[in-house]
Amino acid sequence: MKQLQVIGLDEKKAENLSERLNELLANYQIFYMNVRGYHWNIKGQQFFELHAKFEETYDDLLMKIDEIAERILTLGQRPMHAYSTYIKASEIEEVKDVHEGRACVGNILDSYQTVIRLQRDIQRVADDAGDEGTSALMSDYIREQEKTAWMLTSYLGD
Repeated sequence: MKQLQVIGLDEKKAENLSERLNELLANYQIFYMNVRGYHWNIKGQQFFELHAKFEETYDDLLMKIDEIAERILTLGQRPMHAYSTYIKASEIEEVKDVHEGRACVGNILDSYQTVIRLQRDIQRVADDAGDEGTSALMSDYIREQEKTAWMLTSYLGD
């Protein structure tokens, strides 16, 4: 595959990384839709604060979804693109009818825990494959999300 020759990656290793990135993509898509639902349906005293925070969160998730899909393409593979496929491949489950602030934030923290774990695994595989691009992307996400997790945990008072 010419593209992989240009960027200097082994085809089998790139394929393995792409499979893992597709799993991450599926988790991000379900995570994104859950947060959209929280944004639309939040109720209670923290409505204004959380409504804005959830919008900020889903905007960030959407950007990462695009970056992950483009990374898969860079590795010469195809990103998943059907919600039925995402649901089957995602560890994060759809959350329905959640509108209470603490429950929404708790579910977001659970989702961050999942994607951070997956990203650490992908980063290790990328390092072994000599794929600095994927490794750096995962490192950036992890650093940012660890701080976000700290802030959300502090918000809950835990």
